[in-house]
Amino acid sequence: MGKSSNFERNPRDFYPTPYEAVPPLLAHLWRGMTFIEPCAGDGRLVRHLAKNGFRCNYACDIAPQPSGPVTIAERDVLFFDGPFPAADCIITNPPWDREILHRMIEIFRVQMPTWLLFDSDWMFTAQAKPYLEFCDKIVAIGRISWMGNGVSSLDNCCWYRFIDKPTKIEFIP
Repeated sequence: MGKSSNFERNPRDFYPTPYEAVPPLLAHLWRGMTFIEPCAGDGRLVRHLAKNGFRCNYACDIAPQPSGPVTIAERDVLFFDGPFPAADCIITNPPWDREILHRMIEIFRVQMPTWLLFDSDWMFTAQAKPYLEFCDKIVAIGRISWMGNGVSSLDNCCWYRFIDKPTKIEFIP
């Protein structure tokens, strides 16, 4: 799925969020926090966070693939008509396609604090520069298994939190 692999990518970058990606984020959230999941896929991230005391106020995806008790609306959040539903933050594992990812950063961060899970190498690229000034936290999680088979990805990953105003980054290894 990443730059170092020769695997065919899943359509629409659908890679369900493995539980191992969630614990590093938990220390940066508060119990009872509400969130929106705009790239919900099969609802796995919503279920992982719900098990840890967080409440999803709204979940959607451009091509929902629900599996379980999570209700996922069919919606492209890049063309959301009106304000986002009320919540404390956005938490999602977005597509890693840079054009889509950057548009999401621009749109989401002005709505509410936004946690995005994607590759750590992004922060070292020239294309990241205009977005990093709005990133106040980066939580490293290392390599995780996206395929559910125990084989780690070739890419290291991070949770990035984006906010509406320029800031300094706190990096948490």
